Amino acid sequence: MTVTTEDLSRVDDIEYGVRFLASLPLHAHRDPAVLRGWAEAADRFGTELARTPSPAPAHVVESTGGLERGLLARYTSRPQAVELYTDAIAAAERLVARHGWRQWFPAGSVRAAALAHEAVHERLHHGPERAALKHALGHTALRLGRLRVPAHVAGAEELAAHAYARTVRGLGRSPLLLSAALAASYTADVPAPAPSAREK
Repeated sequence: MTVTTEDLSRVDDIEYGVRFLASLPLHAHRDPAVLRGWAEAADRFGTELARTPSPAPAHVVESTGGLERGLLARYTSRPQAVELYTDAIAAAERLVARHGWRQWFPAGSVRAAALAHEAVHERLHHGPERAALKHALGHTALRLGRLRVPAHVAGAEELAAHAYARTVRGLGRSPLLLSAALAASYTADVPAPAPSAREK
């Protein structure tokens, strides 16, 4: 099956978020309406997080192999670093040019968005916002009377990081679109973005 530019770009950012969550095994049987609610909440959270921008990651390592992994970058906590995959970033820039998406992703913005995205993973890993995101999602792990323990939602941090990167870098669309376009250029199926809560 051929995936066209129109097929990719007519899907909005929230719908790509829903597809991403649905691609995760933990959410395989979730109600699509629940997934949409989580995608919307994570997107709002990431957008709000951009009001207080995170500093760029302190330690950045460039390497190749991102295309095989389906990643532009990834954050690791041990050691604490961001790995940028230059082959995937270059491929994404070529796709932006080929599809005529420069109004959404100006030249050089893929790398900048990847760094911003991973800075949020670092922030959520070490800061209080991780608990705030759980509360924003409204998913409950345990309820005892009026006491509610919020639950982790797999993939929500990824969606929040994409929304943050879109907002803080002033992009017209979420980098989720680039993830889908990259995957479509290497597979025959319409893809969901790479399923890792800490990788872009």
